[in-house]
Amino acid sequence: MENFSFHSPTYFAFGRGKEEKTGEYVKQFGGTKVLIHYGGGSVLRSGLMDRVKKSLEKEGISYIELGGVKPNPRSGLVYQGIQLCKEEGVDFILAIGGGSSIDSAKAIAAGAVYDGDFWDFYEGKVVKKALKIGTVLTIAAAGSEGSPDSVITREEGMLKRGASGGALRPVFSVMNPELTMTLPAYQTSCGITDIMAHIMERYFTNTKDVEFTDRLCEATLLTLIKEAPKVLIDPKDYEARANIMWAGMVAHNNLLGVGREQDWASHGIEHELSALYDCAHGAGLAVIFPAWMKYVYRHDVSRFAQFAVRVWGCEMDFANPEATALEGIARFESFLTSINMPVNFRQLGAKEEDIPKMAENMKLGNGTCGNFVKLTTKDVEKIYQLAL
Repeated sequence: MENFSFHSPTYFAFGRGKEEKTGEYVKQFGGTKVLIHYGGGSVLRSGLMDRVKKSLEKEGISYIELGGVKPNPRSGLVYQGIQLCKEEGVDFILAIGGGSSIDSAKAIAAGAVYDGDFWDFYEGKVVKKALKIGTVLTIAAAGSEGSPDSVITREEGMLKRGASGGALRPVFSVMNPELTMTLPAYQTSCGITDIMAHIMERYFTNTKDVEFTDRLCEATLLTLIKEAPKVLIDPKDYEARANIMWAGMVAHNNLLGVGREQDWASHGIEHELSALYDCAHGAGLAVIFPAWMKYVYRHDVSRFAQFAVRVWGCEMDFANPEATALEGIARFESFLTSINMPVNFRQLGAKEEDIPKMAENMKLGNGTCGNFVKLTTKDVEKIYQLAL
């Protein structure tokens, strides 16, 4: 296990009705004027927005609103939010929604206290200062409610990039599983896939002797495998929704990744898909992750065999561990199909002729991406080819 530092200060308010105390949490963390940042009409139609506003008014906290966040959130709305915060003297950003709203809120929070272009942070500059951020989560997926990360798409060139920094961790996150019950089944499945991907980016590592975090990763994956079919059959299964929601946070606050090298190639490769085709991030990951696995598994067959046995219940073939590894990948792909995720370009609507453009757009800063296996642009193209 490698040396590490881990600090995860977010206050989590989990359970039924917790959104009705949002104003109390904003006040607790020093907010006096809030920008409410959200996406489309579901937040309004469900009455969630009214409940949150009522809680702010009860605490005497003023607010302004900025809606319109799209999946794969765009830089244009971020610039608008930054200007609004500066003009209105906002000191707290409240994101209502899923990862897109939260990521957009984080970008605004960083840009509102920065003299330069917020996009600097998405080109590698670490975020060290930002307005405080709170969240009211409505989809279990991105884990942004507990992470120091944000991903934004810049309209110019449709480049999808990430930023990170401790200042971007929300100071509080409201997590009521009931708020996820009205999600379409496809969005629920996309979220579950995204959560699994966050775990696997950490699980496939070159670091030795990380048994404890291996087991944490495996337990979280097993929870998702068990609970996913339940919520697709009964969207109002509170306990299953609760387990998935908490798993989503744990998957990406880095508890599962401490002391071990992490990969993150699949996320980078997928970002080009969702930037170009505007597909759901989870759907893109469902296409890319199995292809990545098929391309790199020989680098450490024993780790993929362990994944197959511990997560997917495969029998270990000691005479041919490669067969076990491949069976695990096949079972993962079958699981994705069972929750109605696409597993190839055709099902996603992606085109083979766009592969060179997507691989080139990654602009690999040091010539490679990922850590489990360091991939060149040519390697990325081959992974896209395996996903056809």
